[in-house]
Amino acid sequence: MKAYVFPGQGSQFIGMGKDLYEGSELAKEMFEKANKILGFRITDIMFDGEAEELKQTKVTQPAIFLHSVILTKTLGDDFNPDMVAGHSLGEFSALVANGTLSFEDALKLVSARALAMQKACEIVPSTMAAILSLEDNVVENICKEIEGVVVPANYNCPGQLVISGTVDAIDIACEKLIEAGARRALILPVGGAFHSPLMEPAREELEAAISAITFNTPSCPIYQNVPANAVTNPEDIKANLIAQLTAPVKWTKTMQSMLADGADSVVEVGPGKVLQGLFKKIDRQLETTSA
Repeated sequence: MKAYVFPGQGSQFIGMGKDLYEGSELAKEMFEKANKILGFRITDIMFDGEAEELKQTKVTQPAIFLHSVILTKTLGDDFNPDMVAGHSLGEFSALVANGTLSFEDALKLVSARALAMQKACEIVPSTMAAILSLEDNVVENICKEIEGVVVPANYNCPGQLVISGTVDAIDIACEKLIEAGARRALILPVGGAFHSPLMEPAREELEAAISAITFNTPSCPIYQNVPANAVTNPEDIKANLIAQLTAPVKWTKTMQSMLADGADSVVEVGPGKVLQGLFKKIDRQLETTSA
């Protein structure tokens, strides 16, 4: 069975999507439609902009979404998923890929999500840090001991867990986690504490936006970040998308669920090869490719 997976924030690069725009009339039409929906020429930033501008959450998220979804559309009949999944933001790309959301509706939701998250980031100084080579339960227990907001946010693969919270709490957590045996505790260049309680204002905004959008029955299951298993009911998909903003991304369990349900090849669609690398940490023999 073939699984298609879609990357999240952090995979962006200047020049992303330019080859699609120049090489496919369909891609060009979709990019230009996106410029109109967003109200600014995101293609100018993606193709030839400054890295700092592309790193802004309100730009990064729609940029990665567009790269993934438009690349999917250009695959035509070669795109034949048995299951899909996306890492955080990538869930929106996956939901277009399996027909749950239209391109236009998903782009509007991604834009609303990105703007809401950027606003939430500006309320409290916050950040995220990658913790390497420590058991998940050790990280979880140390986070619980610290005053202030600091929680596990991304369970990326065995031995790689990202924590999220206020700047002060993250700094203390990193010190304690190094003392506990972590090989590294690396502060990430992100705008704020994604997948933590600090995203509650953004979650409320996204919930309002999602309630106004039609979700169709998908053509194949999506393995969502919150439950980390196959979901096909549109109402459940909505609820999980909303919960995702303040809940951890259970990517390790998501990958394990897809493999247990029969995935024997994984195709990553979008910028970078991060998700292929994470799958290889679970199963070295697995066939992984880029679209």
